[in-house]
Amino acid sequence: MNTQEMASELNTPGAQELLHSAALARLAYSGQDGFPRVIPIGFHWNGEHVIVCTAPISPKVAALAARPQVALTIDIGTSAARALLIRGTAAIHTVDGVPGEYIKASAKSMDQAQLQDFEAHVRSVYTQMSRIAITPRWARFYDFGTGRVPAFLLRLGNNS
Repeated sequence: MNTQEMASELNTPGAQELLHSAALARLAYSGQDGFPRVIPIGFHWNGEHVIVCTAPISPKVAALAARPQVALTIDIGTSAARALLIRGTAAIHTVDGVPGEYIKASAKSMDQAQLQDFEAHVRSVYTQMSRIAITPRWARFYDFGTGRVPAFLLRLGNNS
């Protein structure tokens, strides 16, 4: 997928809605044992990267350092009728304190009072965090309700 096609996918209104929603992403990566992992995780989209943050001692930090290729899915609710799929590479930077993106990701699902309490708590717990910036290399937005579906499904009707 070229950069222009990917930007077009990421900039569709439905994809933008998902990128700025309070939904959790599902992050897929290869564990250090070689087996795949899929975890729900909060995220922040900064217009260029999907940012996730975690403790530097998290197993995913070591796994992503060894194999930075990831896949990410964002959808809302229990239906996969609308979903944004991203494949890319992760770059890890351990920073002092709590990255702003971690607070921004959390703010999407909390009111101001909850966020203040949460922020005070995490700042008391984390002296460092690993900031993981996922650079999209491929993206596709699906909206099954509008016919925006995988190409192979469109070909099903042509095989009869």
